[in-house]
Amino acid sequence: MSPLALAVVPLLLTGVPAAPPVLTPTAVTQTFAEPADADDPAIWVNPAGVERSVVLGTLKEGGLAAFDLRGRTLGVVPAPAGPTPEAKPGRFNNVDVLGDLAFVSDRGRDRVRAYRVSAAGVRDVTSPGARPVFSASEAEVDEQHTAYGLAAGTVGGRDVVVTSRRSETRIALLHVVEGRTVDTRVAATLDLPNRFTLPDGTTWSPCGDPGDDPQVEGMVIDSRAGVLYAAQEDVGIWRIPLRAGGFGEPKLVDRVRTFGAPQVYDPQTEECAAAGPNPGFGGRWLEADAEGLTITGDKLIASSQGDSRFVLYQRTGNFHALRDFRVEGVEHSDGAAIVTGRLNLLVVHDGERPDGTGFAFLRW
Repeated sequence: MSPLALAVVPLLLTGVPAAPPVLTPTAVTQTFAEPADADDPAIWVNPAGVERSVVLGTLKEGGLAAFDLRGRTLGVVPAPAGPTPEAKPGRFNNVDVLGDLAFVSDRGRDRVRAYRVSAAGVRDVTSPGARPVFSASEAEVDEQHTAYGLAAGTVGGRDVVVTSRRSETRIALLHVVEGRTVDTRVAATLDLPNRFTLPDGTTWSPCGDPGDDPQVEGMVIDSRAGVLYAAQEDVGIWRIPLRAGGFGEPKLVDRVRTFGAPQVYDPQTEECAAAGPNPGFGGRWLEADAEGLTITGDKLIASSQGDSRFVLYQRTGNFHALRDFRVEGVEHSDGAAIVTGRLNLLVVHDGERPDGTGFAFLRW
């Protein structure tokens, strides 16, 4: 039984939540400093031997790193330069693995990039004709309302990628087209709400930078059930039916604690501050931002970035939280990835090291 499974037992027996258990990493990666900035991990399981599996991690302008299971760096693929000196360079945000392919959201260039993974690392197999996901022109790419969060899976027999749009509520479903190189083509889009009706009849919109809508970053696909889970950072977690041709009706299954709370943007601090008491319409478990999502069996793990915890949910039946936990030394985590079975590995982003960022590995 995993350390967290043992920690859940007192809650199941008594119904009384205990202090979050603190799990200890078995390995940590090197620390990355600007312009590299660790963000999101993914795990490739080596079919020839799980001991030679590879962990991937996005480093924003630093590119894509590959690690062995001890956290040692195997190599780093750089993010591409912009097409002109004035254009935005590549900036790798999120990564997910499907078979032996790793898909990366390049938020700098508004593309989905593809890499072939092996025990030696990764090799770029992105189609040279890959087009922007959301932008109609290169000038629009430079406005940076671009591909942000990302998840990959197989739905209805078709390999797909879902990516979100930075500073918008839109998510897009892309079909994977594989030949000598790999391309992705937009098949459908869905706009999540940016305004909500509260139980008292009033309406509420999450606070954010002027001109920005509440974006999605953390996402994961349950290929077997045909479901996308998407974390809208200042709202909560959505459960969205997913088909090869598009999206079903989204359902908000958990809310951040500040859902419905009045806030105002302060241009001096460039932060949102409370503008009145919290009316209590939010959830109990998530402190905004709601971030990285990953699934194992019938469980979902979510990063509660605002207070550096992780929340374990039961997905089947009545969706509900089982308990929360922390990871020793890990603060303000963005992404997370888990693989169970023979590997039993959880990898989480560590966003607040004294001199940079990195990733932590844990036995599950």
